[in-house]
Amino acid sequence: MVQTISPALARRIALGAQGFGRPPSVTPGIRQLDALVNRLGLLQIDSVNVFERSHYMPAFSRLGAYDKAQLDRLTSGRESRFTEYWAHEASFLPRDAWPLFGWRMREFRTRSATEAWAQGNRPMLDWLLAELAANGPLRASAIEHDVNRRRGPWWGWSDVKTGLETLFRWGDVAISGRERFERVYGLPEQVFPRELRERTIGRDDAHRELVSRSARAHGIGTGKDFADYFRLRGPATLAAIHDLEDAGELIPVEVPGWGAGGASGGAWLHRDARLPRRVDAATLLSPFDPVVWERARALRLFGFHYRIEIYTPEPKRVFGYYCLPVLLGDTIVGRVDLKNDRQAQVLRVRAAWVEPGAPSDTAGRLSSVLKEAAAWQGLPQIEVERRGNLAEALAAELR
Repeated sequence: MVQTISPALARRIALGAQGFGRPPSVTPGIRQLDALVNRLGLLQIDSVNVFERSHYMPAFSRLGAYDKAQLDRLTSGRESRFTEYWAHEASFLPRDAWPLFGWRMREFRTRSATEAWAQGNRPMLDWLLAELAANGPLRASAIEHDVNRRRGPWWGWSDVKTGLETLFRWGDVAISGRERFERVYGLPEQVFPRELRERTIGRDDAHRELVSRSARAHGIGTGKDFADYFRLRGPATLAAIHDLEDAGELIPVEVPGWGAGGASGGAWLHRDARLPRRVDAATLLSPFDPVVWERARALRLFGFHYRIEIYTPEPKRVFGYYCLPVLLGDTIVGRVDLKNDRQAQVLRVRAAWVEPGAPSDTAGRLSSVLKEAAAWQGLPQIEVERRGNLAEALAAELR
């Protein structure tokens, strides 16, 4: 008989699997950051820096204020324990995950558009590989600088960047870190040990391991949830789920409200998932946090309809340019549109919104969260603009 998991417990399971509900007993350092990223399986990277770059946020959301330089040590340079590849989107992920995407690298290589471009630019790709072999790892701008100093016809800036990104997608080039947020490209032998480079994992085995990691990071979820985490598609994903179910790693369950039209829906519970009786978080979430990046799952778990409005024309924005969901307890209770005004040293709350049914102490608890966020960013002031149905109460609390 299939076990039924209540929606409230499913929500707590999901948050527990993502590292919420266990406040750190020490100031977060390398060990805690390393453990967190391995628990999550990846950190999505995004260039938007209006408040803070997205890959820094999940650790703050779960561990509180920490030294960002320590996360940089884990993602760049000789001490790095993570690498970068197209996982969910562009993401930092544990180094041992790199061979799991060999099938994706092969798919990128054989896609018609990429293949046609590469055939027309093969001499440039060979030259880039030779440059990295002789001088790498290098940033694209360093290669472009060299190109621009040459006399006579040569490849331009966009060709160099496109070529490096193509080789990166194919796996012929790897990322050894970032400098000032710019990728540093190197040959795989310059970035990874031989054991990792020579590890070949078939598509089916890779999908099984990726689904396993996804399910562990979800705690509980649907097949679509598990597939989306690493952007998996096709029958191999469902086959992997059934293999893991047969092995006892995934347990089929039913969750009321998770099906079509509000009916019960099928899902899987990871055998190692905690079943917390209580989760009492108080934090902000990045728009690219795994808790909310799959919008249908966020709606199913929290009743929270979420769309980032960066790409929405300003007159059509409802909540604001860069709204961060507010997680209090085990519920998303609102959202705040934040801007880190680094020049003025002010955290600007451009809008603050509360969801229906949010607890009465939302403004008070959110004010504490914002004070911690401002201190983490080195901002001595917080200013609240009078936009949104929580703005007045929040401004009063911060006064």
